[in-house]
Amino acid sequence: MAVGLANGRHAADEEARAEVDVLNSRLEKTTQLTKKIQASLGRLEATGKSVREVAGPLNGETKRLQTLSHNIDSVIAAIERLRQPADSKNDEEQIIRMGPDKAGLSRYLDSIKRLNGQLSRMKASNVRSIQQTMADLQRLVKSGNTALENHFDMILRAETPRTPPEPLQFITKNQPFPVLSQDKINRLGLINSYVAGVYRESGGASAPQESPVAKIYADIRGPYLSATLANLAAASVNTAKKKNDAIYRAGTNGIGTYAQAMEGLFLAEYDNICNIFMREDWGPLFQATCQGALMELGRTLRELNNHIKAHMHTDCYLAYEIVEIISNLSNNLESRTGELKASLAASLRPVRETAKSSLAELLEDTKRRIQNLQTLPSDGAPIPIVSETIQRLQTMVDFLRPISSIMISLGDGGWKSAARGGGGETIPSLSSFDIGADGKEIFAHYCTDTIDALMTALDARARALLQKKSVIGVFLANSVAIIERMIADSDLAPLLLSPPESDGGSRLQQQRLVGPVLDQWRKKATSFYTETCKDVSVHLFDVIHTSRSQQRPPSGGGAMIDSAGIMKALSGKDKEQIKAKFAAFNASFDDMVARHRQYSMEREVRQMFAKDMQSLIEPLYNRFWDRYHEIDKGKGKYVKYDRKAIANVFNSLY
Repeated sequence: MAVGLANGRHAADEEARAEVDVLNSRLEKTTQLTKKIQASLGRLEATGKSVREVAGPLNGETKRLQTLSHNIDSVIAAIERLRQPADSKNDEEQIIRMGPDKAGLSRYLDSIKRLNGQLSRMKASNVRSIQQTMADLQRLVKSGNTALENHFDMILRAETPRTPPEPLQFITKNQPFPVLSQDKINRLGLINSYVAGVYRESGGASAPQESPVAKIYADIRGPYLSATLANLAAASVNTAKKKNDAIYRAGTNGIGTYAQAMEGLFLAEYDNICNIFMREDWGPLFQATCQGALMELGRTLRELNNHIKAHMHTDCYLAYEIVEIISNLSNNLESRTGELKASLAASLRPVRETAKSSLAELLEDTKRRIQNLQTLPSDGAPIPIVSETIQRLQTMVDFLRPISSIMISLGDGGWKSAARGGGGETIPSLSSFDIGADGKEIFAHYCTDTIDALMTALDARARALLQKKSVIGVFLANSVAIIERMIADSDLAPLLLSPPESDGGSRLQQQRLVGPVLDQWRKKATSFYTETCKDVSVHLFDVIHTSRSQQRPPSGGGAMIDSAGIMKALSGKDKEQIKAKFAAFNASFDDMVARHRQYSMEREVRQMFAKDMQSLIEPLYNRFWDRYHEIDKGKGKYVKYDRKAIANVFNSLY
C-alpha cells in the first residue's frame, strides 16, 4: 500500500515537471517574439523619420503654392474691377457732358457719385498701369462738379429778380416777402448736399460758408438784399434833412419802414437758407448773405448820427427812436434766427452813444443859452427857453421806452458825470448794473434835475440883468407857473407830480418829485416880490408916546377903537407924523399897485402875488386906519382908502 502511494506521488511530480517544461518553452518563444517586434518597431521608426524628413518640405511648398495661387486670383479680380471704370468711362462721360439740366439732376448726381467711388478705389489700389485712367476720371469729376456749381448758380439767378421788388408793397399790404419756389429749393438742396459733402471731405468743414455753393448763394442773394433795401436806406437819410428847426416827431423818419423791410426780407432769406443748406451752415451763411445789407445799414446810421449831432437840440429824439427800432429789429431777428445781434449792435453803437450823451448835452445847452442872454424882459415876462425846455421833456415822454433803457445804462445821475466830460466812455457806476433799476424813475430824476438847472440858471441871469427884486420875483414865478402848467397838461404829470399809486412811491421817488423843487422856487420868487410889500407896510407902523396918566390906545383885536378919541390924545407932532405916514403909504401903495398892473404875469402868478400882497398889507392898513382915519375927519386929504376901498383895490389885482 505504501508502495502504491509512492508511485502515485511520483506520477504527479512528473506531470508537474512536464507542465513547467511546456511553460518555459512558451516563455522562450514569447521572448524571442518580443525581440523581433522590438527590432521591427526600431526599423519602422527609422523609416518614419526618413519619410517625415522627405515629406515636410513638400508640404510647405504646397501651401506656398496655394497662397500664391489665391493671391494671383485676387489680383486678377482686382484688375478686372479696375478695368471696369475704363470700360464704363465713356457712358459716364456722356452723362457728364450732357449736364445736369439735360441729363436730369438725379441721374447726373448718380453718375458723378459713381465716378467718385471708382476714383477712390483706384487711388487706394496704387496700380501704376491705371494712372492715365485715374487722371481721366479726375478731370471728368472736376468737370462734373463745376457743372453742378454752374447749375446751382443758374437756378439761383433765375429765381432772383434782376429788378429788386419794392418793399413797401409787402409792408403796406402786410404780406410776407417772397421766398424761393419749392421745386427750386429741392434742386438746390440736392446740389448743395453733394457739393458740400465733397467740400467737407476735402478739409473745408471749418468754414461752411466758404463752400463753393455757399459762396455762390451769398454772392447772388447778398446783392439782392442790399438792392432791395437801398431805396429805404436813402429815404431814411433824406427824411432826416432839416427844412426848419422844428422838433423831431416820432415816425417822421423812414428808419422805421427801413427796419421793418429788413426784418421781413432777412427772415424770408433765412427760410431759404434753412431749406437748402445743412443745419451747421445756417448761421454762418446767413451772416455772410446779410453782410452787405448790414454794412449799408451801418453807413445809413452813421449819416443819421452825424445829422443828429449837428441838430442835437431838435433831433436828439431821432436818436432815441433809432435805438428802439434797431434794438427791436435785433431782438426779433435773434429770437427767430439766433444771429445778427452783434452786427446790429455794432451798427447801432454810434447812435446809442449819441443818445446817451444827448442827455448831458441838452442840460449844458440850456445853461449856455441862458448864460448868453444879453437882456431879459423888464416887465418880468417869461422867455421862450422855459417852455422850450419843458416841451423837450414832453417830447421825450413819446420815446420813453428807449430813453428808459438808456437811463438804465447810464445809471441814476449818470448824465452829471457825462456833463463833466466823462461822455459815453466812462466806467459805468454800480447803479448801471442795477437789475432792478426803473428807467422811468431815473427819467423822472433827469426831468427834475433839468428843471432845477433851468431855474438856477434863470435866477443867476436875472440877478445879473434885472435890478429890482420884484421884477426878478415876477420873472421866476412866471417860469415856475409855465413849468407846472405844462407838466400838468402832459404825460409828464404821472412821472413828476405824484408818486406811484401802488406803494405810495419810494422814499427816493418822493424826494425827487418835481413838486418840492417848484415849491422851493415859488417861495423864492415870492420872497423877492414881497420885498416891495415890506417897503409899503413900513409906513403903517406907528410909535405912540403917552403920559403915565394916559391910557394906551387899543390896538384892535375885537375892542372898539375910537379913532377920534385917539386923535385927541395925540400931540400935534404925533398928528403930523400920522399925516406923513398916510401920505407916504398912499404914494408907495399906489406905486406898488401900478407896477403890479404893469408887470407881465401869468394868471396864476398875478393871483398868487395879489393874495400875498393883500395878506401882508391889508391887515396892517386896516389896523392903522381903524386907529387914525379921523386924522382928516373924512375929508380924504390924507386918508385915501378906507377898509372897503383898499379891499377893492386888492380884489382888482387878482
